[in-house]
Amino acid sequence: MRFSTLALGSIAFLAASPAIAQDETAPPKPITVTGGVTLVTDYRFRGATQTNEGPAVQGTVNVNHASGLYAGTFLSSIDGGADGSTPALTNYGGVEVDLYGGFTKTLPSGLGFDVGLLYYWYADGAKSVNTDFFEPYASVNYTLGPANVKVGANYAWGGQSGLDFTTGKDDSLYIYGELGVGIPSTPVTLKGHLGRSDGSLGLLNPGADDSYTDWSITAEAVGGPFKAGVSYVDTDISNGAVPGIGHFAQRLGRGSTVLGYIGFSF
Repeated sequence: MRFSTLALGSIAFLAASPAIAQDETAPPKPITVTGGVTLVTDYRFRGATQTNEGPAVQGTVNVNHASGLYAGTFLSSIDGGADGSTPALTNYGGVEVDLYGGFTKTLPSGLGFDVGLLYYWYADGAKSVNTDFFEPYASVNYTLGPANVKVGANYAWGGQSGLDFTTGKDDSLYIYGELGVGIPSTPVTLKGHLGRSDGSLGLLNPGADDSYTDWSITAEAVGGPFKAGVSYVDTDISNGAVPGIGHFAQRLGRGSTVLGYIGFSF
């Protein structure tokens, strides 16, 4: 339903990556622009489909400063029509635009961190529906050889109109952990992700339960500016049937899936 963890991790990586010099003696540029385009068979945000299990086209553009400051945008097609085919995005329109800015740094020890602020904007959403909100985020990661471990959290404070789903407290917290390991002598990296949603953005379980867990396993190959991957994605959203709604995991989250993606970066 919102900015994917996979996309956020890619942005942090791009923001932290130095520009490739024109030659070995040229000094690094103080400002670089990076980005990419990805085609994915199903856009999943924290385990839940944003495209009614259909494909999505996504893009990123990032402006990175040598100091570690960065800003940019992530765009994705979504299925947020009035017919409710993707229930959590009904009347959100057909495009998600995420604007972000932050600061990232990797220390010589291999320890890195990233802090920033996201703004979720649904540019062609129905005027009668409040959709947009801010979400600060922070993460730390540690790289040792071919392995990288990352833990982070995203928090959206209550009182924002785009989070006003109930009469109660509408703040939202997402915490997650990730592990990536490169397979030696190959272009393949294996990645594991485990996340927990609590609050207004966790309202995908029946019985007014406002929390759920998602997890994924990904194998990704990178060659030059190209990448390709396959992921298994699942959640613990209850699949119990509710009259008028149906089975929650299939109706709201669409249950487990295997998705693929291909992309190009610059």
